[in-house]
Amino acid sequence: MNANAERHAVETRQLAKTYADPGKKGVVHALEGLDLECRYGEIYGLLGPNGAGKSTTLRILATMLAPSAGSALVDGVDVAREPLEVRRRIGFLSATTGLYQRLSPRETLQYFGALHGMPKERLEERIAELFDAFRMHDFADRRCEHLSSGQKQRTSIARAVLHDPPVLILDEPTTGLDILATGDMIEFIEARRDSRRCVLFSTHVLSEAERLCDRIGVIHRGRLLASGTLDELRAMTGETWLDGVFRALVKNAQGRAPAPFEEGAPA
Repeated sequence: MNANAERHAVETRQLAKTYADPGKKGVVHALEGLDLECRYGEIYGLLGPNGAGKSTTLRILATMLAPSAGSALVDGVDVAREPLEVRRRIGFLSATTGLYQRLSPRETLQYFGALHGMPKERLEERIAELFDAFRMHDFADRRCEHLSSGQKQRTSIARAVLHDPPVLILDEPTTGLDILATGDMIEFIEARRDSRRCVLFSTHVLSEAERLCDRIGVIHRGRLLASGTLDELRAMTGETWLDGVFRALVKNAQGRAPAPFEEGAPA
């Protein structure tokens, strides 16, 4: 679309999410006035400690949660007003994404391709492309209930990108993958940039963020502390390595030394 050059792929303004907390007889502020912008042709990494609001942000953008206040647009579409249209324009993957256990990966992709209204011939071509990209041929016709965790994750990833959406929202996309499959996933994400897609993903694996991301946002207690290229974040904090950048930003926000960043920790 020509309009792509005039708008952001993902944009939030003063996005907020609160939850009731019966135990404390109050509310939990998962997000507080989050302003976020992600561009087409960009890989944007969202980093933060556990409970920072990363998954909440991604789930709101994927229309799985409703915001309490503020606004969020995905490919120019409001997530609260037109959730079905947003779902047509995104691929979403999280650690909790489930599979139909009695279907094989091939049947899974055929089923979801039909839901997306993909022409049969193009769907079969796309399935073949994804089986090649994620090395799925060996288990393509095995029921999902008999797959390993890594094979299930590859199937979930293929399902998320099947319809080649303009925006990919990935919550810890390499969780459960072995070294080869992780490499395939990273190469696939890199290729999305070349096709002018937007990839927004969260990760605790700093090497992935350093390799993949055009820009990085650090979120803490529901607020975006900083956003920019790695060089811009280095200049901002005076740190060289991404773990030092992360710790410096969180330390400044807390006013005290943060706990060590645990690479590979759950979101």
